[in-house]
Amino acid sequence: MARQVKRAFRYRFYPTDGQAAELSRTFGCVRLVYNKALEERTRAWYGEQRRVSYVESSAMLTGWKKTEGLAFLTEVSSVPLQQALRHLQTAFTSFFAKRAEYPRYKSRKRSRASAEYTRSAFTWREGELTLAKMSGPLDIRWSRPLPGGASPSTVTVSRDAAGRWFVSLLCEDTPAPVPATANTVGVDAGVTSLVTLSTGEKIANPRYERRDRVRLARAQRELSRKAKGSANREKARRKVARVHARIADRRRDFLHKLTTRLVRENQTVVIEDLTVRNLLKNGRLARAISDAAWTELRFMLEYKCAWYGRELVVIDRWFPSSRLCGACGTVREKLPLNVRTWTCDCGAVHDRDVNAARTILAAGLAAAACGDGVRPQRESSRTGQSSMKQEPQRATAGTPRLQAGEEVKLWSPRRRPGP
Repeated sequence: MARQVKRAFRYRFYPTDGQAAELSRTFGCVRLVYNKALEERTRAWYGEQRRVSYVESSAMLTGWKKTEGLAFLTEVSSVPLQQALRHLQTAFTSFFAKRAEYPRYKSRKRSRASAEYTRSAFTWREGELTLAKMSGPLDIRWSRPLPGGASPSTVTVSRDAAGRWFVSLLCEDTPAPVPATANTVGVDAGVTSLVTLSTGEKIANPRYERRDRVRLARAQRELSRKAKGSANREKARRKVARVHARIADRRRDFLHKLTTRLVRENQTVVIEDLTVRNLLKNGRLARAISDAAWTELRFMLEYKCAWYGRELVVIDRWFPSSRLCGACGTVREKLPLNVRTWTCDCGAVHDRDVNAARTILAAGLAAAACGDGVRPQRESSRTGQSSMKQEPQRATAGTPRLQAGEEVKLWSPRRRPGP
């Protein structure tokens, strides 16, 4: 059964000179308020062993506006500044819950310039969006329509490194239901083949970064020759950013099409819980793994399965999917990466990736049906947990359904004392 979800619809827009100047000032003020609040919270903790709440940070913001050096904070809308403090509070909450690292300062060069507006800071009328402190609406390119009768609850304006302006409208939406199906699929992620399906199909990795590597290297060489602080260096930096944006946009478009197809064609999708952060430590494969964007692939599968009432099962990262014979259940002791086809003692000949996808599917279906224990030969997790975890996500349940005593850990943040 379809349910209402919050979806963000992102569009490109072209501001006037006045709007661009106003938004640039807002971005700078948002970054300043976030960094000053983070500095105060860190100082209070290390100096006084005291935690600073959002309410106290908001009171500090009021005081900053009354000082001579920060009086310019009153020239921009107050809502994005308050939202910056709320985002900082969320960052600390995630840190305390051990879901993320300690909050970091926002950099003028490395951080994405953005500002968030709530209902009180923008006007939405007849398909036109007007932000606070602006006299006219934004010139938005409506590449796709908003849901019928939808009214945005939050608007986020951003500017990427390539100088492109985007506006994201958060709306309530009911995803169109997809027909139920009995199909199931196991997905094995790779580098040569981006994914290999349990059906035997291999989907090639488009390698967008490799395709534009020569263009990127040329743009970076030109950037290195420009004098720091010059206008020509800024032009060269924008050129490098445009190449990166082209790579990212094409990769994201491909992943959207792939994940939508998998979700529409299958009722249950089974994947592995890969630790991409650890895999990136391999110097030979780091660039190829980054280009494959496995984390983004999994993220898309998670929310699309939740939207369309599909089930996503994630098995443990230590499950020997490639070394497990799908015919007899024997686990091969070693299987180097350069071995793409191997023969089991039972006589079965396996394509490494196809066999991995099929054993992933079998393990995931068994875990979803009756819990851990598909094959007695399976290795246990090095962490001492069960050798399989599942994270099924349904349209009727907003939280993962776990087996008794199991715990899902998407990442292991480095712990650091803080406020």
